[in-house]
Amino acid sequence: MTWVLPDELWRRIMEIGIESKTLDHKSLCCLSITCRRLHHLAGDDTLWSPLLLSDFPFDVTYTSSSTSNGIFKSLYQIRYARGREQKRLAHRRAVLRIESEIAERSRKIQEIEHHSFEEKEKLNKAVSELVNLHRIRQASVALNVWQPEIIRGRQRQIVQQSSVPIEFRVNSLQMELNLCKQQIAGFDKALRVEKRRLNAAKEELASVKYHPIRDFGCTSFQPNDCRTKPKKLKRTSNASRD
Repeated sequence: MTWVLPDELWRRIMEIGIESKTLDHKSLCCLSITCRRLHHLAGDDTLWSPLLLSDFPFDVTYTSSSTSNGIFKSLYQIRYARGREQKRLAHRRAVLRIESEIAERSRKIQEIEHHSFEEKEKLNKAVSELVNLHRIRQASVALNVWQPEIIRGRQRQIVQQSSVPIEFRVNSLQMELNLCKQQIAGFDKALRVEKRRLNAAKEELASVKYHPIRDFGCTSFQPNDCRTKPKKLKRTSNASRD
């Protein structure tokens, strides 16, 4: 089919495709592997020069006086490989940044959980001590009421064990309980926030790893396309058999 049209017409068709932005470097490379004639035509500098100027306008190092054919394609390959490496490194830096953020969020969550556990321990101790003080208060009140001597002796023993005024200690414990509850509520809120941020960072990391920079090259995505096409062909072939 390619031998029907002359080289000038094929070259003009490719130039029109490049000028209209319908033919990019990937399409040009695909054309160059179809046959020897298109491989020779697709490597012409008249095709790669506008691609080089349009895709890399700020980083073009060449001399216009150079007449060797294929220099623009070589320059495009060098610049494309350099840009691909820069994008790969940028992608790697993004992954490392998100991984460090995940590690930091996990460390903060462990620290918050540790502080929350300590506050809950203080709360439990304060509650148990407050219960004992209520028992002492009930025992001191019961001493003013007639009771058998055995029960009165036990209650007197309970009251004598308390060396601090009951009312003063009860008030301080209630204040400590309120403070512990506020601290625990604050830790719970901070823990929910950090867990939400941790899940968001994990989702971002999964998205970055699952969707790498697609400009690395079309070859990394061709195998998937090639695997999906046979499946579709199998389905259509099965349908045609039915």
